[in-house]
Amino acid sequence: MLFNFSEETPVMMWMKNTYIPLDMVFLSRKGVVTNIAADTTPMSEAVIYGGRASAVVELNAGVAKNIGLKPGDTVRHSSFKP
Repeated sequence: MLFNFSEETPVMMWMKNTYIPLDMVFLSRKGVVTNIAADTTPMSEAVIYGGRASAVVELNAGVAKNIGLKPGDTVRHSSFKP
């Protein structure tokens, strides 16, 4: 799932009502990975602070590691302006 915000701001997420663990990939306006919260805890109300971001992509837990995704990498999507 892609959460696309209108501007780059401090972003906080949580896992309430989410039944599976996820990787949360925080992205800049240009699609650059700024932070990754890996293997988040299902059903948790703990706040996950991702730093400044304009979007968050949720992946199944472990996918970010399996594909070698890391801060500084770029995600391509029509929402991001190079």
